[in-house]
This record gives sequence, C-alpha cells and structure tokens, in this order.
Amino acid sequence: MRPRDTSPEAWRVFIGILRKMSPAERLHRTLEYSDFIRGVCEAGVRQAHPAADEREVFLRTAQRCLGSELFRTVYGEALPNDGLRNRS
Repeated sequence: MRPRDTSPEAWRVFIGILRKMSPAERLHRTLEYSDFIRGVCEAGVRQAHPAADEREVFLRTAQRCLGSELFRTVYGEALPNDGLRNRS
C-alpha cells in the first residue's frame, strides 16, 4: 500500500528496487531499518530521561516497543507504573 506522501511514480520505482533484491538482501535491509528505529527510540528516551543509565534506557525502550501490559508480563515492575524512577 503506497504511503499518502509518496507519488505513484516514486512508489513504482521503490517497488522495482525491492523486486530486484534477493530475499537475503531484503532481510538485511529490514534488520538495518529495525536497528535504526530502535536507535531513534533510544535517543528519544535519553532526551526525555537524561539521567537514565543504560539499563533504564533499555527498559524504557522496551516499554515503548512492547506496550505497558506486555512489558509488565516480561519485565515485571522493573520500572514503576508511572514510568518514573526515583533519583537522589
């Protein structure tokens, strides 16, 4: 499905490029994009919580990706329900 902000011609070019890729190349690109998006999310967490250590950044990123319910199922109460960690 073509994104609304993409012209039909640009979409055809994009689909043509995808069709020329091998399955391995497609998988490689997908994993690259996934890493990029995770990095963007982590950067947002770091900006919102500048005092967070690496574990907290990991947990807050996981919470954003998994949603609160699944996060609690997987990680329990690793972060308080309100998402704030007491710092002194």
